[in-house]
Order: sequence, then C-alpha cells, then structure tokens
Amino acid sequence: MITIFIDADACPVKDEVYRVAERHLARGLDLSVAVVSNSGVAVPRADYIARVVVPAGPDAADDWIAERASPAGIVVTQDIPLAARAIKAGAAAIAPNGRAFTEEGIGLVLAQRNLMDSLRSEGRVTGGPKPFAARDRSAFLSALDAAVRRAAKQQ
Repeated sequence: MITIFIDADACPVKDEVYRVAERHLARGLDLSVAVVSNSGVAVPRADYIARVVVPAGPDAADDWIAERASPAGIVVTQDIPLAARAIKAGAAAIAPNGRAFTEEGIGLVLAQRNLMDSLRSEGRVTGGPKPFAARDRSAFLSALDAAVRRAAKQQ
C-alpha cells in the first residue's frame, strides 16, 4: 500500500492531496493518507484518510512520519530536515510548492536551509520564503501525481 504522509500543521495543499488520492483510488490503487499534526486538523471523513494527532513538542509530527516512512511512502512537507529523513528511509518527499526533494540534492538543500537559519538568527537576513501562489499549487499537483505513479510502478 502507498501511504501519503502530510506534515499537516501548516500545509496549504491538504485538499490537493485528497483529490489526487481519490483519483488514484478510483483507478484501483491501494493508497492511504495520514494527516499528521500537533493539533486537531479537520479532515474529510473517508476510509482512506487517517488523522493522527501527536503530542505537542518539537518535531513530534516529524518523528512520527520519519519512523513510518518507507519506499512505499510519499511525504508532503515544507520541513527540509524531515524531507531528508524521509529520503533516507526511501520515501519520496515533496514540498507544497511542488519541489521534489531528491537524494542527490537534499544535502545541498539542507546546507542552504542551515545557512539561512543562521543568517536569520544573526539578523543578517530578515525575509522569508515567497508567498504561496496558484502556480505552486499546480506544480504540487503534478509532482504528487508523478510520485504516486512512480510508487505504484515500484510495487
């Protein structure tokens, strides 16, 4: 079974995940979605969706997802360290803007993230990421659909 894990606390593409999952389920694919958060996040009532509320604390949702990530998993997250952990476990990792993290590129992305975090803490960089846009949503839909098709071929 393919499982899509959503790092859900600040995820802007939950509805898109459900749409992609429903389309593949209608084609007979064995697929589930785990919506993981530190607080109660509203999810549609559907047999294929599990809402997982983890205890409050730093990285509790990330830890839950990383412990369950596998080659049959797809992790949807903006959290680069979680994406690195997912890739190490053999799962696919996709950001809400459609960026697919890869084994070849995750080291550089993690280093850039750490550098920017350090510069922000020193006050040398004060800007954040670009606002989420419609083209990001479209890119995400394409990337998730491709990841599901790849995972289905591997099974």
